[in-house]
Amino acid sequence: MPSENTVTATPKQLDNYAALRVQDFRRFIAGHLISVLGVQMQTVAVGWQLYEKTSSAMALGFVGLIQVIPMIGMALLAGQVADRYDRRKVLMAATGLAVLSSFGLTAVSIRGGNPPLIYLFLFLSGTARAFQGPARSSLLPQLVPTIIFSNAIRWTVSGFELSSMIGPALGGLLIALMKSATLVYLLAGFTSLFYFIMLALLTRRSYVAAVSVLSPSVTGPNFKSFLAGIGYVRQTGVLLAAMTLDLFAVLFGGAVALLPVYAKDILQVGPAGLGWLQAAPSMGAVIMAVITTHLPPFKNAGKLLLLAVAGFGAATVIFGISQNFWLSLFMLFLTGAFDNISVVIRQTLVTILTPDEMRGRVSAVNGMFISASNELGRFESGSVAYFFGPAFSVVSGGIGTLIVVAVVTLFSPQLQQYGSLDQDPAID
Repeated sequence: MPSENTVTATPKQLDNYAALRVQDFRRFIAGHLISVLGVQMQTVAVGWQLYEKTSSAMALGFVGLIQVIPMIGMALLAGQVADRYDRRKVLMAATGLAVLSSFGLTAVSIRGGNPPLIYLFLFLSGTARAFQGPARSSLLPQLVPTIIFSNAIRWTVSGFELSSMIGPALGGLLIALMKSATLVYLLAGFTSLFYFIMLALLTRRSYVAAVSVLSPSVTGPNFKSFLAGIGYVRQTGVLLAAMTLDLFAVLFGGAVALLPVYAKDILQVGPAGLGWLQAAPSMGAVIMAVITTHLPPFKNAGKLLLLAVAGFGAATVIFGISQNFWLSLFMLFLTGAFDNISVVIRQTLVTILTPDEMRGRVSAVNGMFISASNELGRFESGSVAYFFGPAFSVVSGGIGTLIVVAVVTLFSPQLQQYGSLDQDPAID
């Protein structure tokens, strides 16, 4: 009798739940999504506790900065490690560091919440996430057959969006009930510990990259190998176009960073309205994730990616000029829905267009794109809003996104012509 983890697929398996029939994938996704829930809860707790202690908005700004420094600074090293060593063990080690970070924050909170110590453990958390990203992204394709990989991505992204929506609300509720962040940190530590256990339960075999003759070898920690991920992305037209779309869409489309301004001064809906505005993109992403999970594989993925990012830009423009709460809420809902489509397609492309022995380093480059665009996008939106006003910032960002889509469409015919995500990929 074949194992649940046998890496073959029959036509009967090719349904909407194909990936969930693989035992190792179920363990992997359960651990990952529970840990994401913990990270989101912890993020709320850190912000609440730091602002309670300092009453400083700058203290909140340092939360992102202190975590993004290791995430960007160690990305290439993390990718190299994921391609040279057993990815399961690398991910377990990084997750163990995340456990240490959360339990450290628990101890700091019990002792009164000293801000410098909070930042120290946040730096450890950022370091853990720097190594988790490439190891996790390159491990996933080794858990499911290639023919159902896009299905696995859809379930992973769907679960991520759901955890990202529930986590902040649950963290805030616990803080309100307990009048303290301590329990949230403790639970976040246990969610990472659960992830560690699920990884330990994966089928015992080697998860080291399988070296082929098609791509640079990972043997030897030389400088050329270290930078191979950047070179591979630059030479692979579809990957470069997809990552460029994501980088600039997030960089220019940072409407979420200005939601407090819109809630208070433009829409005048107060804190309750702000909560709805902040939840709207996640709601859109979750609903779109549920819809796409039950649809057949995307047949014209390249064109759909371009349309999704264009839709994101257009919805951002309309949100920027809207002075009606319900219209604004719907536009934010659409940005989340369009973003979900683009994330599924981009993450699938990054994996299926990359040889196994390069996946860690290419995933690291992709992670650098995401981290840089998220943090710089917030800075860009705030800076433009400071000088020219929030509406100008949001509208110009949406228009900038549309211009980027037009440029990528013009200069990347490979992306336009890319077909099914389940096709046998040809590397450009």
